[in-house]
Amino acid sequence: MKRKFFIDTDTASDDAVALIIALRHRDVDVIGIGVVAGNVPLEMGVQNALYTRELCGSSAPIYVGAAQPLARELRTAQFVHGNDGMGDIGLDLVGRQPNAGSAIDELIKSAHEFEGVLELVTLGPLTNIALALQKDPSIAKKIKRCVVMGAVADHIGNVTPVAEFNMWVDPEAVEVVLQSGMNLEFVGWDISRKFAVITPAESAMLRAMDTPFATFTVDIQRVLEKFCENETHLAGFDLPDPIAIAYAINSSVADEVRNMHLVVETKSPITEGMVVMDALGIMHQTPNALVVTSARHDVFMSMLMDALEA
Repeated sequence: MKRKFFIDTDTASDDAVALIIALRHRDVDVIGIGVVAGNVPLEMGVQNALYTRELCGSSAPIYVGAAQPLARELRTAQFVHGNDGMGDIGLDLVGRQPNAGSAIDELIKSAHEFEGVLELVTLGPLTNIALALQKDPSIAKKIKRCVVMGAVADHIGNVTPVAEFNMWVDPEAVEVVLQSGMNLEFVGWDISRKFAVITPAESAMLRAMDTPFATFTVDIQRVLEKFCENETHLAGFDLPDPIAIAYAINSSVADEVRNMHLVVETKSPITEGMVVMDALGIMHQTPNALVVTSARHDVFMSMLMDALEA
């Protein structure tokens, strides 16, 4: 029997690849995709998700969620992923229609319908998840696990010196989720930076697969590739959302996982959006999340290539 996944995304270039991995995996039934504002404004993220679903020939429902964070103005990452979030390569990203229903209500409905088996994977800011928890706190214990692409276990950020983008966009939502009692598993940007960088040689290898999925995957990273070269100083482009969804599907992607107490900073102008992880347990607080601290590039690449086959 296929595993039931609900994916929440702020669909840009790496989210799209993560969706391909999930939508094309033989063991996964994506029962819903919620879209939230983050990398790009909400409507753009919706269109990007719909385009990716169409590419995959999938019928997984796509629902519209929150257009802005709980208590802040939206800050996007179009400078990282392109104005359209998909590398500005000229894709036709208009006119497709999402499914009826709200991402928040459909997540709540799915949590009740698939109690104890639903696996939630978040690829963007946690706004939709926080809104769902505020509306129905009981879903925290009904969802089997929630894999979060966000934060950094080494506290080296990609949007401020210490904050990862998804957490920084809506730290108030992160606080709601961390305090909810949900079974949380974090795959941070540090894991992407260290274990999910696609080198120029690997990028060429993917392109040589010559499938619609592989070509799309490489082409939409065009703007991200420049950002990684100039700002995050990586030897290629990295894929945070794909390695998070790969781990959600196959835990052997992780080499080391630690149980820690996490809190998020919502007040400080210097460290806002930073998820502070008590690595030594020095605060003697009960751990509230599993955190992936090491991963296997080879397992991730194998899953990525499987997903991109014709």
